[in-house]
Amino acid sequence: MARRDYSLLGPDAQRAVETGLAAAEWYHTDIPRAEMKALMARTDAPAIRDTAIWLGLMVAFAGIAIWLWPSWWSVPFWLAYGVLYGSASDSRWHECGHGTAFRTAWMNTAVYHLASFMIVRNPVTWRWSHARHHTDTIIVGRDPEIAAMRPPAAARMLLNFAGIPDIIAGLSRMLLNAAGRLDPEEATFVPVSEVPKVILVARIWTAIYAATIALALATQSILPLMVIGLPRLYGAWHFVLVGYLQHAGLADNVTDHRLNSRTVLMNPVSRFIYWNMNYHVEHHMFPMVPYHRLPDLHARIRHDLPAPAPSMWAAYREVLPVLLRQLRHEDAFLRRDLPPTARPYRAEFHADVSAGAPGVPAE
Repeated sequence: MARRDYSLLGPDAQRAVETGLAAAEWYHTDIPRAEMKALMARTDAPAIRDTAIWLGLMVAFAGIAIWLWPSWWSVPFWLAYGVLYGSASDSRWHECGHGTAFRTAWMNTAVYHLASFMIVRNPVTWRWSHARHHTDTIIVGRDPEIAAMRPPAAARMLLNFAGIPDIIAGLSRMLLNAAGRLDPEEATFVPVSEVPKVILVARIWTAIYAATIALALATQSILPLMVIGLPRLYGAWHFVLVGYLQHAGLADNVTDHRLNSRTVLMNPVSRFIYWNMNYHVEHHMFPMVPYHRLPDLHARIRHDLPAPAPSMWAAYREVLPVLLRQLRHEDAFLRRDLPPTARPYRAEFHADVSAGAPGVPAE
């Protein structure tokens, strides 16, 4: 049996188009129009509050860390700063990219560009990449944001906790874009009209990093890089920890988000860092619902969803055995049961379209 080809230019990409998986019609839980409109209503206040806390804490932690530098007493403050820089930026990039965090457009744009710089994701390229992720969620050969492939690349997945593969890819594409070129896969989803914007952002970012490195060399200290750049590495662990739980171990090549996405109940600190993206089935079903209304959306449609994992620990106890099995059986996946009140899964769950063979439910 042929292994999955996750390239956007490979045979699985073409097969997804031929079989109707690309840009397919997805299952949605029925919600009355008036209720949906209320859930989708945008407001500035929650995001202004949360952004002020986020940036305020970053300034405070960085200030204390710099004041204590180079003492070991600075380490806890660098670690806290790193999580807010290297992990919280991921969720801010994500939600502001959807344009739902704030009601005021320029606020979404400003936070989106700042968070994109921190996470090293070109804000132009990734707006289109993430649109494809939502259109073709975990469709092999179509979704450019699949983090847990089959079979799992275990070494890479572990290195991601230190941000290494992600930052290498991000900086490599930044330099490629700054040279006036797009990666071939980027070219499959970025409109030609947007290419000049991609290049301009990459050149600005390259100049900022060059200036930061020059300052570090001039002062003979890594302190400037501890503020800009390195937090993307030492602070990435939290967004990777929660990010794997979004889709890992679940079905691919299906058109029901209840099959390929996971909701996990989390502690308040992680929910703040993650901006409620732990309600991930709900987010994928209704991506225009703002992050601060996702708990309300969850309460409204939970009768139609698999039971959420009660904690991150419980979720990993569910995920890790499936990933280990996938090392030997690529078609293994976890089928999550629906409550009696839910509408049944779609029939295509029972066929692994990318491989042309039956799926193997994980046990």
